[in-house]
Amino acid sequence: WDRCQMLSIKGINTTVGQEQQAGMKEKQVLEDLEMHLARRDTEALFQEQPETGNQYLEDTLLRSYLKTHLPPKVLEEVHQDLERFGNRLLTKIQPLSRECELNPPVFRQYDAWGRRVDHIHTCSAWRRMKEISAEEGLIAEAYERRYSNWSRLYQAVKLYLFSSSSGGFNCPLAMTDGAAKVIESLGIPGSLKNAFGRLTSRDPEKFWTSGQWMTERRGGSDVANGTETVARKQPDGTYRLYGFKWFTSAADSDVALTLARIADAEGQCTQGSRGLSLFFLRVRDEEGKLNSIQVQRLKDKLGTRQMATAELWLQGARAELISAEGRGVAAISSMLNITRIHNVIGAVASMRRMISLSRDYACKRVAFGKLLKDHPLHMQTIARMEVQVRGAFLLLMEILRLLGLAETNLASEQEQLLLRLLVPVAKLYTGKQASAVAVEAMESFGGQGYMEDTGLPVMLRDTLVLSIWEGTTNILSLDVLRSLAKSQGQVMAVFLSTVQKKLELASGTEELSPAVQRAREAIGSLRQFMAATGSEQALTMELAARDFSYSLARIYTGRALLLEHAARPDASSTDVCAALRWCNQELCPVAVESGRGSYGGGAALQDSALVLGNS
Repeated sequence: WDRCQMLSIKGINTTVGQEQQAGMKEKQVLEDLEMHLARRDTEALFQEQPETGNQYLEDTLLRSYLKTHLPPKVLEEVHQDLERFGNRLLTKIQPLSRECELNPPVFRQYDAWGRRVDHIHTCSAWRRMKEISAEEGLIAEAYERRYSNWSRLYQAVKLYLFSSSSGGFNCPLAMTDGAAKVIESLGIPGSLKNAFGRLTSRDPEKFWTSGQWMTERRGGSDVANGTETVARKQPDGTYRLYGFKWFTSAADSDVALTLARIADAEGQCTQGSRGLSLFFLRVRDEEGKLNSIQVQRLKDKLGTRQMATAELWLQGARAELISAEGRGVAAISSMLNITRIHNVIGAVASMRRMISLSRDYACKRVAFGKLLKDHPLHMQTIARMEVQVRGAFLLLMEILRLLGLAETNLASEQEQLLLRLLVPVAKLYTGKQASAVAVEAMESFGGQGYMEDTGLPVMLRDTLVLSIWEGTTNILSLDVLRSLAKSQGQVMAVFLSTVQKKLELASGTEELSPAVQRAREAIGSLRQFMAATGSEQALTMELAARDFSYSLARIYTGRALLLEHAARPDASSTDVCAALRWCNQELCPVAVESGRGSYGGGAALQDSALVLGNS
């Protein structure tokens, strides 16, 4: 009976009298099945792997921007180097990136004999990334200023291309760039001349990376109240630092900048931001021994696992005071500015990488009888992501253009004010954009997007940190409000006048007239909101801070950048389409939410009730 049942299940109806014939049929079925599976083993994969070529040559928006803005001689040199670098990324650097992802750092606290060693082991690919960073001048380029005010933009373009293939090494480069900027802003004092030379070196044997140790046990953004580390002055003029650093990225760096409170003769420290001073320290001595630092553990993070992030005890670490006493926050602000710009670079680069892979996959993957690129809904989804990355890219380029002018003393007062406003706006907005695009792009691969061995999930995980590191969306939104208040309205006046001027350039292009009209309407709505809230309580502006910052990002990106880019004489139909689509979204959400009564005191009480469950 069992045999008859088995044969029936296989689709072979039988009786006892037909058993011999059924046995032969069963044998044939099994043989056919085995042959089918054997053929499958030797056939091509069910789905072709998405691939990209030379990132620079394939990025038409990047190339068109450089062609439009760079002086011809600079463009000629830069083009040759970027094409070469694109080939190096494709053939040499991307394989190293995957090695970094597969071989995260390992912490060994004790040796075999019980001696404390606190050794953080990084893989050879990670160490090679450091050498490549020096060879390519990924920090040096910004400080050599070979191309005057365009040097910073050129450096950032290389970082943009490098970021998604760096295996996470873009993070220590951000802090290294920030540390170099701080030292340069201090006039490169004699005691820091060697450090500055190493941080900006092209020699892999001399190149140093820097950490940024600010986060302590009470959290990250509130450094004024969260910093407990104490600095005690020594007879030789140096200081010894005592405290606990709860989150130190790139713990394998050579040097670090950190905040601490200087203790007076009675051991007392000034609290608040006025009590914070900035220090420079070497992580290890010439023999490789830690500078009175103990590593408690490595952090178990969601993403950026390629990089060692640690909890550190400073137990008398020797350090040098590099800011005026009590002026640590002001001194480190230039570092934060640079690292936030690096955050934007990483956000735009991750979006471009994911979309490039999605586009290639759409040209290879067949579903329901045709390629994905022939399914209109699928292409609409990718097109919407493309519009987002184009806007983010042009916003990034604008910030870099302004920074280059500021660093070469060519920026006007208005341009400096605009830069101060746009950095936090761009950081908070692109961080959110990158997370949304990464999730959407991951979905475009179907189930393969969820498979670890495709390398796609790690891109999503690494992207999620971009809205957190260097200030969350809410923290940066409040920073935007502070920049407005500090300038007594000058920043907003500059913002609106700049947008208006750039909008006029696009008004002569007939194809762009619908977008220009929507942009003008959004400016009017923003002006009305500002006028209506000019005398409102601080609570109203705090509740509106996020939507207000989003409005600034969308308005500036849409009318000042996408429209300007699309109004060029040699603009493509793609440029025009991107500008029109960007301006089809709600450009001034703060005005919409204000009209709905989202920012009053009653709204704040309702928010609390919803969250806390009060009736």
